[in-house]
Amino acid sequence: MTSHPTTDPVPSPRPYPVALVLAVLALGGFAIGTTEFASMSLLPYFAASLGVDAPTAGHAISAYALGVVVGAPVIAVLAARLPRRLILVALMAVFAVGNLLSALSPSFGWMLVFRFFSGLPHGAYFGVAALVAAGVAPPERRARAVAMVMIGLTVATIVGVPTANAVGQWIGWRWGFVIVAVLAALTAMAVFLFAPRDAAHPDASPLRELGALGRGRVWLTLGIGAIGFGGMFCVYTYLASTMAEVTHASPAALPLVLAVFGVGMTVGTLVCAWAADRAQMPAIGAVLLWSAASLALYPMAVHSLWTLVPVVFLIGCGGGLGAVLQTRLMDVAGDAQTLAAALNHSAFNFANALGPWLGGLAIAAGYGWTSTGYVGAALALGGFAIWAVAALDVRLERRRTLAAAE
Repeated sequence: MTSHPTTDPVPSPRPYPVALVLAVLALGGFAIGTTEFASMSLLPYFAASLGVDAPTAGHAISAYALGVVVGAPVIAVLAARLPRRLILVALMAVFAVGNLLSALSPSFGWMLVFRFFSGLPHGAYFGVAALVAAGVAPPERRARAVAMVMIGLTVATIVGVPTANAVGQWIGWRWGFVIVAVLAALTAMAVFLFAPRDAAHPDASPLRELGALGRGRVWLTLGIGAIGFGGMFCVYTYLASTMAEVTHASPAALPLVLAVFGVGMTVGTLVCAWAADRAQMPAIGAVLLWSAASLALYPMAVHSLWTLVPVVFLIGCGGGLGAVLQTRLMDVAGDAQTLAAALNHSAFNFANALGPWLGGLAIAAGYGWTSTGYVGAALALGGFAIWAVAALDVRLERRRTLAAAE
């Protein structure tokens, strides 16, 4: 059996309502989810404003994702000795500044720089917030507690992203990033006031956190997210352009479709977290196959809103993979909890860079906007292949344990 490491070993000096703590942490997820997905939906608008085509504008999405990939491990290691509450406050403050600067970008070159800077706190925030959430929840509900943090991100795709997109259409794309900056500042204040005031673990150190990098199961789990999640981002990044060029839908329909995607992510996150608390590895494999199938349907569905909307919902459900892999990393990371938790979002944002890049290559090569669905399905199947290796490793370990007991 897999042991569940202690995620919050230093007791809090006073009790905190679990629901309040999770709501505060979810607010940060809402801010991050709004900017991560809204920037994709606003891509046609800032592309035109900054004088680049859509595939080139997709590099801004990749720049943000690469910021997450770089920032998550570096911040997790350097901040190992700091209290988690203060880490979260600092990360949200930096996130607010980065998004405000993005709103002020004078050129596409500066947009790339500011999106990279905005991405730096993303992974570390979710990683540390997940540990805080798991620490205040009973062991048998860890995955659902982590999912509640991720619900902030999924609710952002229902409310925040369509709102930012609508604002971007009506008064300018820059205001979409201003909204995110305000949300991040509010999160920093809420975390400062209401998050548990726990001290750092007495044995915490950068060297101990780096121990996660020596664990094969950590790398397999990260690989599942880095490849398997790329398909969803591949389709989502170019959804607005595909609806305009292939579906020929009115721009007013885009916020609705984005909200449907968010509903799918919310449903998927809740269902997958429930399943993961009962059968973690089978839940991961099932959601990857679900994603591959729904992404393969996308190219056939985009010609009509009536078929596109349900398929977008199905693709969104695949977002439930995030909370499940976050919990899996807690189980395989040993003492290196902060780095492993943060690396989960490095992996997802590697996928966020890989998916749009491969989709952009397919579009630029002349395969059309619908080709992103096939590219996405291939990435989901790639993640499933890595999962199969990880599942085999778990099975072999179980057999070794039983043989040793006999």
